[in-house]
Amino acid sequence: MSNFENRLAAQAADLSPAATSFVVGQNATGNWVAIETHGLAGGIFLSREAALHYAAFETDHRPGAVQFAPRSLDLKI
Repeated sequence: MSNFENRLAAQAADLSPAATSFVVGQNATGNWVAIETHGLAGGIFLSREAALHYAAFETDHRPGAVQFAPRSLDLKI
């Protein structure tokens, strides 16, 4: 597990089950990805706006619930 994944897991452990959070970023091929920090949801999107819209909707537009990834993200299915 990478350092980034360890930080995501630590953040997820600090959240209550109802407090869903997402990380948004680009994958290695340039597509936009939104990944729920508990690993229960996510998607690949054509635009940054679409990924943000999805993540914001899924978190009920809660302030601070959507973060940008500092590096490439991969959605593992």
